[in-house]
Amino acid sequence: MSDDQSAISARDAKRLFAGLGAAPAIVLAVSGGPDSVALMWLAARWRRALARGPRLIAVTVDHGLRPEAAREARDVKRLAQGLDLPHHTLKWTGTKPKTGLPAAARDARYRLLARAARKHGATHILTAHTRDDQAETLLMRMLRGSGIAGLSAMARETERDGVRLTRPLLDVSKAQLIATLNKARIGFADDPTNRDPAFTRPRLRALMPALAEEGGDARNLARLAARLARANAAVEVLVDGAERYLALKDREAERAGFDAALFAAMPEEIRLRLLKRAIDRIGHEGPAELGKVETLLAALDRASAEHAGTLKQTLAGAAISIAKGRIRVEPAPPRRTRSG
Repeated sequence: MSDDQSAISARDAKRLFAGLGAAPAIVLAVSGGPDSVALMWLAARWRRALARGPRLIAVTVDHGLRPEAAREARDVKRLAQGLDLPHHTLKWTGTKPKTGLPAAARDARYRLLARAARKHGATHILTAHTRDDQAETLLMRMLRGSGIAGLSAMARETERDGVRLTRPLLDVSKAQLIATLNKARIGFADDPTNRDPAFTRPRLRALMPALAEEGGDARNLARLAARLARANAAVEVLVDGAERYLALKDREAERAGFDAALFAAMPEEIRLRLLKRAIDRIGHEGPAELGKVETLLAALDRASAEHAGTLKQTLAGAAISIAKGRIRVEPAPPRRTRSG
């Protein structure tokens, strides 16, 4: 697909939604901004060209954070009705956190969208993340020191709460979506929080022109994320093979950990991922942080090097120990809560 500011053609739109025609119903996440409005308009045009296709349901999540949000949701509803699409506005209610607001709002949005998908029998939720969003995500994760998996940025399709979360516009620039709406004479909302320097993403967005002058434009950054995703997928295949090898050689590997000697013979990245998988599977406090798993692996390596060394640590609700040539990963006792 071209990266100029020309409107997206019907042929290009057909490619964007390829593979979705057999879905019984699809939820479109539409905030009212240019990206999501373009997604709704393109999806509606694609659906009209099909003899038989999925039902499309437009859903707007009002986070209750801006007074303009209710009006924007009404504007989306009017546009959806003009496209013969049903529309629903869902509200994020309850107390909002004082810190980590963007992440909390994102989690609430996906939770509400998944609930709407289940209600309407939809197998997919479509979001309007663009190439520009992909580039910003890569930069954010790079600055936070993410591993290869994190630097893969956003995948075109993932599973969340039993529903397929699909991003058909990841290879499309925001400029082209705006050109598409301008040609169709369709209006859209302007969310000022997208330029609010109080948040990380807008601050990085402001740096993009300077990065582009050095060759770090959205296209190249998104290409880097795709290449890292490809490398990450290859490493995951190797980790799968390592798990099978350990299970074959060590009957206790699946339920209790690893033979320390077999484990030590594997490359560091493989060992790191095997350890994280075991902790995430057995622990009860959510996914383990990569940096903490790296620290734990280094401690295990030191203990293994001492041969008779022992080690006992807890991480993410898992108890990890090494003794008598075996690394064990077991559920940790629940944390005690302080009273009074």
